[in-house]
Amino acid sequence: MSWFDECGRASALSLVILFSFSFQGAYCELLVSPVGPRQVNVIAGSNVTLAVSFSGALYPAVAWFMGDLPVITWTIGSSTPPDIDKNQATVLRLELNGSLTFINVPINCSSNYTIEITKSGLGKAATSFSLKVFENIQNVMLSARPDLAKEGTDRFTLQYSMLQGVVEKQMWFFNDVEIKANSHYLVEQRSLVILRLSRSDTGEYTVLLMNPFSSVTARMNVTVLYGPDEPVLQAHPAQPFYISGDSLRLSCHAEGFPPPIAEWDVDGHNLSDSQIGVLNLLNVKTSQGGNYTCTLLNPETKEKRQKRMILNIYEMPSGSPMCSIQSVSNIDLQYNCRWPGGTPQAQLSFPALSNTSSGTADFSLTVNATDKLNGKTITCMAHHPVEQKNCNITATSPVAFLPAVGTTVDSAGKIVVTIHCVSEASPKALVSWSKGSEAQAGGTAYQVSSDTTQLEMRNYNVSNLLLQNYTCTCRNPLGSQRRTIQLQGPLISDSRLFHNHERTIVTLTWEIPSTSVVTGFDIQMKGPDLLTINRIGSSNNYHTILQRPGSARSADIFVLNPKLTYRFRIIPKARMTEGEPSVVHTIGPGERLSGPATAGIAAGIPCSLLLLLLLCGLIYFYIYRKKKKSWQTRYPVSRAVEKAVTVQPDAGPHKMGTGRVSTGPPDYNRLQQTTSERSVALPAFTPPPPVRFATTV
Repeated sequence: MSWFDECGRASALSLVILFSFSFQGAYCELLVSPVGPRQVNVIAGSNVTLAVSFSGALYPAVAWFMGDLPVITWTIGSSTPPDIDKNQATVLRLELNGSLTFINVPINCSSNYTIEITKSGLGKAATSFSLKVFENIQNVMLSARPDLAKEGTDRFTLQYSMLQGVVEKQMWFFNDVEIKANSHYLVEQRSLVILRLSRSDTGEYTVLLMNPFSSVTARMNVTVLYGPDEPVLQAHPAQPFYISGDSLRLSCHAEGFPPPIAEWDVDGHNLSDSQIGVLNLLNVKTSQGGNYTCTLLNPETKEKRQKRMILNIYEMPSGSPMCSIQSVSNIDLQYNCRWPGGTPQAQLSFPALSNTSSGTADFSLTVNATDKLNGKTITCMAHHPVEQKNCNITATSPVAFLPAVGTTVDSAGKIVVTIHCVSEASPKALVSWSKGSEAQAGGTAYQVSSDTTQLEMRNYNVSNLLLQNYTCTCRNPLGSQRRTIQLQGPLISDSRLFHNHERTIVTLTWEIPSTSVVTGFDIQMKGPDLLTINRIGSSNNYHTILQRPGSARSADIFVLNPKLTYRFRIIPKARMTEGEPSVVHTIGPGERLSGPATAGIAAGIPCSLLLLLLLCGLIYFYIYRKKKKSWQTRYPVSRAVEKAVTVQPDAGPHKMGTGRVSTGPPDYNRLQQTTSERSVALPAFTPPPPVRFATTV
């Protein structure tokens, strides 16, 4: 084997080793498998782990899905914490090996869960689990529909309800005998249906509910309906007459199921009805006296029975006293008490405010507002010869409050910013407004609502609305509360991106500060066109694809190509003024690579190519130098001259005087010399006699 062939084989071996290291793992298979059962039953509130193991790759990307919704993503071994759905952040925890742990698992976590492990160049591996969360069945109750059972009813349903629990199996019993579905009974989900109800169905019904962790029974007695019998009509309390303003109760009842409905009338005029046959008369008047007739009606059988009695009523003030409080010049407090009518009229007073002042029918008392009255309950005493009543009123100073800011655009294109200030107080607090250090009473650009609780500002340019602080002061005689609002320009405080399982639809959500002036949002995209656009292309610049009003907080974008990369951002706007864009949200094949990983790949590829080119250049230079040395003419020493062939048939004579030599390397095979003797023979020439010389290089 020649030296040249050995060098070529060594170079090939070096390239194989280099490519072997460069593409290490390319033929590994990415696998993920469950550790334990795929069907997992667990009690709510406990901890459970969907355990998996994987092989075939180092530091793969892990994504867990609850149904089709991604709930947690992470790159194994990454120093960056896992990205967990904010709604599940307190429940889910990702283990270092990719397993998913539920902490105090709630009932709503019952679902199918899928883990997907991906690695660049190795594809994707996935496996699924079915998690069913049970609760201990508690507080099971039975109810009937309709509420009243009537003989002959086509369908009478007993249905259970419970405070909590997940039912896996139910069993029904009638008088402790298990009920089987037949022509009389239907067992449905959460209910038992009795067909063509009869009196023989009266009895105790029991339901047994079971799951792997608990079992509970509930019972209910059912009585079939009939009646009514002869009514019994009574007045409570029983008196020969009643004073106007008295409260009494008329009861009319009879045996029957369901309890009969009572219809009342006085001298032929209908009053009211009550399913339990009771008529409550509060603060009765003389006009309410007369012949009272009670009619009992079974709503199912339509059977009727009647009973009549005479009721005598005398006059007293109607209703009950009413209390209120008002502000006088926003300095004093005026307490009011009203109880009109009656013979004689009721005497009204506020003993806690004055021992000497009193009045009748409609009484008012004005006092100075002091701290002692703040939060103090004042009672109005209403005295009548038959009955004494009272009412209460409490004066309070304004409480702390939060202003509400709203933004719209009117028909003229102006930005309309509304600040709403309301503080709970008794009497009602008046609101005053100021802009900076100047009081604001209203005008063209600034308008105060009639109840003073709202300040409205209009302007074409949002910057004109942000120059001053706006202050609202809520005040009544007992005190005041003040809040200052500094409006902000259009701003996005937070934004997120979610996508469906196929990665063809994304949803952008965002939030703005409570004092930010925003009238709309532009949803912008950079990247290839959406599939809904009837053209093919892409854009390296952001362009608006959707516009949303200022009240919007989310946007859905259809339809994306899952093989391409898209970038989205939200631009808040106050009419024509744009705020700072949100962070850029990226979705596409490379979206799961972190920033350092992307930078490493970007730097590693050219470095690897440069190293490969340098190695190839060194090999080529080495081979070239060897060949060049073998091509050069070598003049042998005297020993070589003695062995040299003096006749070279293919070569012509050389003329030293002209400076010309052989134009090509010697043919060592034709000379049949050993490696150590591969020296170029001296060119043939006619030496000047009688001297012969040789030159060694």
